[in-house]
Amino acid sequence: MSEAAINTQELGEKIVQVLKTIYDPEIPVDIYELGLIYDVFVNEVRDVKILMTLTSPNCPVAETLPVEVEEKVKSLNAVKNAIVEITFDPPWTQDLMSEEAKLELGLL
Repeated sequence: MSEAAINTQELGEKIVQVLKTIYDPEIPVDIYELGLIYDVFVNEVRDVKILMTLTSPNCPVAETLPVEVEEKVKSLNAVKNAIVEITFDPPWTQDLMSEEAKLELGLL
């Protein structure tokens, strides 16, 4: 492994930190704690794929949120390329939210 190669797990953790800075404009909780991020894939050449969902298919930020996620992840120096894939399978429910998010929204 060359010195230039980065630990993909470390990079994955950095990506999660970036995702925690992105908020659904209608909910005061970041998209990671909301459970909108289903998976983060990082390969050894530092290509990143993020599988995410939206609170609903008619979500007002359906056009802009995935672009924001892609741009913020691409802004990390270690990331070569990033793509965001939106899925509604499984559909998002409040059960996907972290305890922290549920507390923040008064659901616990």
